[in-house]
Order: sequence, then structure tokens, then C-alpha cells
Amino acid sequence: MVVVVSLFHRDLGGAGNPPLVVLHGLLGSSRNWLTTGGDLAEHYHVLAPDLRNHGRSPHADEMTYEAMAADVLAWMDAQHLKRVTLVGHSMGGKTAMLLACRHPERVERLVVVDIAPKDYVSHGHRFEFAAMNELRLDTLQSRGEAELRFEARVSDWAMRKFLVTNLERTETGGWKWQINLPALTASLPVIEKNSLQDDDRFAGPTLFIKGGKSRYVQPEDREIIERHFPGAQMEIIAGSGHNPHMETRAEFVRAVLGA
Repeated sequence: MVVVVSLFHRDLGGAGNPPLVVLHGLLGSSRNWLTTGGDLAEHYHVLAPDLRNHGRSPHADEMTYEAMAADVLAWMDAQHLKRVTLVGHSMGGKTAMLLACRHPERVERLVVVDIAPKDYVSHGHRFEFAAMNELRLDTLQSRGEAELRFEARVSDWAMRKFLVTNLERTETGGWKWQINLPALTASLPVIEKNSLQDDDRFAGPTLFIKGGKSRYVQPEDREIIERHFPGAQMEIIAGSGHNPHMETRAEFVRAVLGA
């Protein structure tokens, strides 16, 4: 039995508009959606929860898609959100897919950002988690110093900057991880797996947004996408990598709005 946690969320504006909920990816948080959420708030009431073990939400040993979907569903109940447009990026996209398939009555429209319903084995994640676990927080002076220490493990400078956003100051002036690093490290094989079972289906309106420079969604994935989401449409944003909501914000917002 899943024990739900009470999620922290940010209200990104648009109160009075139809509700839109955005779910961040692995090692991200609701902060990643501040700017894009503000753009979407012209048409939607945008709410962004932090998933368990991320951001300002509680930590828990269990880190499964079932648990994350249950958390989001309980949070929706607490916010009196009966039916929403649900947007999920990467790990958040896998969570959104599962919630939509298991509770279709709660999802008006589904938007999945640069992820497919399949297994992933990312060697990059292995290097990133190794770098974070090796970091000596007791000798760390700044986030910039952490970035330098990550160079041997993580070649992408943008990824190094992204990782250190999860560092925060302690009350005594030191550093700590805001994420639940031990639980996420132990659960990485589960997080990389497909969140869906063979018989999971969502027949409602569904949009998959793929970054044209990203390898996360391949042409051959179309078959498995349509098997689970028979109404799915695909939008490719040519200039984007894995994070179109940040890399190509205007094009991403237009895609979500159907403009």
C-alpha cells in the first residue's frame, strides 16, 4: 500500500482560468516552471507541485511511479481540482501518463514532454548521481566550487549548473542536498523503467512534445505511444533538446496552447 506525502506546490498565476498542472522531471522542481508557467497563466490557472523527494516536498523511501501518481492525485483532491490539463516533463511525464491511464476522469487533456512510455537506461544519470554522491559537502564553499568538482563526471556545463540548484544552505552556513539523494540513487533503476503496464490506456486528448535535438523519443516509439494513447498527436520543436519548456519557451507555449 502506497503511503502518500503532502506535496508542496507553487501557484504560477491565472486564477479563475481552467486548471493546468505541471510535473517536473528528475532532479527538478516547480522552480523550473516559473517563467513558462507564467506564460501559460494567460490562458490557464497554472499549478506546479514538487514531486516527492524533490524541491520542498517531503522525503520518503518509496520512489515509484505509483507513489508519485498517488501523491499528485491526493494533492489534486486537497486543492479541489476535479479535472485538469496535466503536463509532465520526463519523469513527470511518466507520472502524468500513469495518472491519466489509471484515473482518466481526472484528466481533461494530457501533455507529455520529451519522454515515451518505455524503459530508459541512461548512463548519463549514473555519472550525475555518482558526482553528487561523491561531493564532500563538509568541505564545500560554494555552488561554483561544486560545479568545478563535477567536471570529471559530468561533461555538460548546463547539466552541472542544473545539478547544483539542488544544493541549499544549512542553518549553520554549510551545504545540504534539498533532494532526497539516497532514495533517488537507490530508486534510479525504477525511475528509468516504463511507468505503464501493457493494458494501460488513456483515450482523451493527448499531445507528445519532442525536442528535435533530443534522443529521448524516437520515430519507432510512435507505435507504443499510440497503443497507450490512441488519440495522441506529436509536435516536434526543432531547435530544442530535452527541455523545450526552457530551451524554446515560446514554441513550447504555442504547442501546449495549440496555437
